[in-house]
Amino acid sequence: YLLRPPSEAAELAAAGLLLAAFSASVCSLLAITVDRYLSLYNALTYHSERTLGFTCAMVLLMWLLCLGVGLLPLLGWNCLRDQSSCSILRPVTKDNAAVLAVTFLLLFALMMQLYLQICKIAFRHAQQIAVQHQFIATAQATSTRKGLSTLSLILGTFALCWIPFAIYSLVADSSYPAVYTYSLALPATCNSLINPIIYAFRNPDIQKSLWLACCGCIPSTFSSRPRTSSDV
Repeated sequence: YLLRPPSEAAELAAAGLLLAAFSASVCSLLAITVDRYLSLYNALTYHSERTLGFTCAMVLLMWLLCLGVGLLPLLGWNCLRDQSSCSILRPVTKDNAAVLAVTFLLLFALMMQLYLQICKIAFRHAQQIAVQHQFIATAQATSTRKGLSTLSLILGTFALCWIPFAIYSLVADSSYPAVYTYSLALPATCNSLINPIIYAFRNPDIQKSLWLACCGCIPSTFSSRPRTSSDV
C-alpha cells in the first residue's frame, strides 16, 4: 500500500498473502475444533492414534492448502484486466470473493455443528463422572457450565469477528469506500490475537504451561484438580 500506484506484482502478492493468512486462521480453528471433537468421541484411542508425526503432517498439509489458496490470484483469480469485476478484496473478482465467503460460511456451520456435538458429549461424560465418583450435583453442573461457556465464548468471538466481513464480501464491490473493508477486515485479523487469550484464561493445560514458562512452577491448585471433559 506504500506504492502509489501499486504494481501488478505487488497487488497480487498482497492479495495472496492476505488470502493465505486468513485461510490459515480459519483452518487452524477448524482443525482445533475437529481435534477437540475426536478427543472426546474417541477418548480411548485418541492418544494412540494422534501421534506427534500425525499432528505435524496434518499441520503441514493445512499450511500447504492455505498457501495454495494464496496462489489463486497469481493463477487467474484477479480482475487486473477487467476493473469492473473487482471485489472489495481487490484484485480478487466478485465471483471468486463470493466463493470464498460462501466457503467460509459453510466452514463456520461445520464448526458450529461440531461444537454442538462436543457440548453433548462433554455433558454426558460429566454426568457419568459425577455418578461414578459421587460428586455433588452443584460441582458437576459448575464444571459443565464452564466447558459450555468456553466453547460459546470461542465460537461467539469467531462469529462476531468473521461473519460481518464474509457477508460484506458477498454484497459489496470495489465501488464501496475502502474504509468499510478495512474496518471489517480488522476484527477478522484480530480474531487470531483474541483466541490465544481466551485459551490462556480458560484452558488449564495452557495455564500450566504459562506458569512453568513464567515462574518455573505450577500452583498446587492445578495439581490437585482433576481434569474433566469440560476442560477440553
